Amino acid sequence: MGFFSKKSPATSPVRRTFGETVSRRLDANPSVTQSPVDGAQIYRHPNFLDAATCAKFVKIIDANRRRSTVLAEDAVQEFRTSESCDMDRWSPDVRPTDEAIAALLGIDPVHGETMQGQRYAVGQHFRAHNDYFNQDQPYWPKMIESGGQRTWTAMIYLNDVDEGGATWFPLIGVRIAPKRGLLLAWNNMRPDGSPNTDTLHEGMPVTGGTKYIITKWFREGSWIKS
Repeated sequence: MGFFSKKSPATSPVRRTFGETVSRRLDANPSVTQSPVDGAQIYRHPNFLDAATCAKFVKIIDANRRRSTVLAEDAVQEFRTSESCDMDRWSPDVRPTDEAIAALLGIDPVHGETMQGQRYAVGQHFRAHNDYFNQDQPYWPKMIESGGQRTWTAMIYLNDVDEGGATWFPLIGVRIAPKRGLLLAWNNMRPDGSPNTDTLHEGMPVTGGTKYIITKWFREGSWIKS
């Protein structure tokens, strides 16, 4: 969602450290593979969730879904047409997966935003966007209060999709088809801790069936306040 304001440095030692420590942990995990591209750090963990857990989350999303939203005030609503629901992180149905994602990345759970479920019916999509925050936007002061910049994103496909619904990184040529249980994780920053514009990605339109995913974003500071 853009570049940083000149009033704030683009590079960050904190965000750089997140990139280094998480990537080292994922590189050492034999169940994880990295996409062979130079522009971004993107990792895959097949079968991170079993079928029963995926089905459980699908039911939670169906029972609690609402129209998805975006942060930017000038964004057109048709930019993101899916439905979403916020998960109760302390629920016994949610907490094990929520904390397992943090453990996989080696990030303290206090940095993790509320896990979000998303549902895409036929024709629904999320146009190309970046997950990091634009410090020039009016929402930025509120983001500082809630933990600052996003570092890593983790996303899990909850079902196979009949047709369409791929996650597409157009600037680096990576396209991932939905596969039940598959976890994707990527660093939204460059190695120096500045926002990586090459992480631009799109939830492509579903053309057959329904797509379900859960997404968890991690902040540089604490999301959970003591």
